Amino acid sequence: MNKTFKIYAVIFIIVMVILALFEVNKKEVIDWRKNFDVNQKSPFGLFVFNKEVKDLFKNKLSKIDVAPYKYYAEKSRKPHNILIIESEIDEESWKKIFDEVSKGSDAMIIATRLPKNISDSIGFYGSKISYEDQNVLKLTDKKYQNDFIKLDKFPSGRGFSYIKPKVQILGKTVEENNDDQANFIKASFGKGNIYVHCEPLFLTNYYLLKSGNVRYAQSVFSYLNDKETLWFVESNTRESSFLLRFILGNPPLKYAWWVFLGGMVLFIIFNAKRKQRIVPIIEPLKNTSADFVKSIGNLYLQEGDFHDMMAKKAQYFLNKVRIDLLIDTQNLNNEFAKKLELKTGKPAEMITEAIDLIKRAQDPYASVMKEDLTRINKLLDDILQ
Repeated sequence: MNKTFKIYAVIFIIVMVILALFEVNKKEVIDWRKNFDVNQKSPFGLFVFNKEVKDLFKNKLSKIDVAPYKYYAEKSRKPHNILIIESEIDEESWKKIFDEVSKGSDAMIIATRLPKNISDSIGFYGSKISYEDQNVLKLTDKKYQNDFIKLDKFPSGRGFSYIKPKVQILGKTVEENNDDQANFIKASFGKGNIYVHCEPLFLTNYYLLKSGNVRYAQSVFSYLNDKETLWFVESNTRESSFLLRFILGNPPLKYAWWVFLGGMVLFIIFNAKRKQRIVPIIEPLKNTSADFVKSIGNLYLQEGDFHDMMAKKAQYFLNKVRIDLLIDTQNLNNEFAKKLELKTGKPAEMITEAIDLIKRAQDPYASVMKEDLTRINKLLDDILQ
């Protein structure tokens, strides 16, 4: 271990210790934002509700992560329950929801605000009715008189300032210094019903984890019939598909990850320079076989011994035929010609001409010319291709 590496190691350890001290002394900051995120464990997330909702609906609930208009355009359903919790729904999706309700489905909408045209269609007008720091949510049905929930952290103060005569009030916001205000209603729509609750805080982690508050949530959902329920969560934050979501979602692991990346960057920077001398490039030995063959060929041409060159070409060809095509070359007769024709697929005329030239090359007394050498060379090369 060289001196430079020791210095870098000491620096890295010091940085790690400093970061660890900062982490130990850091006070955890609570995120009180109303995110209504099914994956958030912050006070006003829906993590607990998301984990317990299937038991609440007796395993008859399905989470749908696409917009209602797209879902119902692809599938038709028998009457069912529709659950919307603090989600931004587009106009076309609202039309699809109302169509399903008019056919016999029931919709439970738990949201602080709804578009004016939607609230007008249902039969109410929502507004800010209170600025108190705390209030109590109660249901109007006497059998639920003991099921209530106290909101002591950032209640929205929303309620219904106007309700059409045929709309039924199911729940109210109760305060010490104000009159009771409706916050949970039921409106008939076609063959089905629409339930609207304007205070979604009772479903958040902070309130569900308090003793006794679960009963209020159970009472609210008890108004829905015991049938399949579709919870549209498309506008809520869906579970991230990012590979590092678990690491980045836990602060200790997140800090460890960034320290690891920082250490890797420092390691790359300080080890970028070469650790050894440049190795000289040694040219490999050249293959002079081709030059040798070319020189020998030129020598034969200069000597004019065409007959010897034809004989060598013929001998090389017959050797290739024996090895590659497995044809006996002892007798260059018709049988040999037919086998060579079948194996190579060449015309019979080419095979016959080649055999004649080979026989002339093998005859030591035959007279050959330069043109014969050229011709046999071309024919035999074409046959072996």
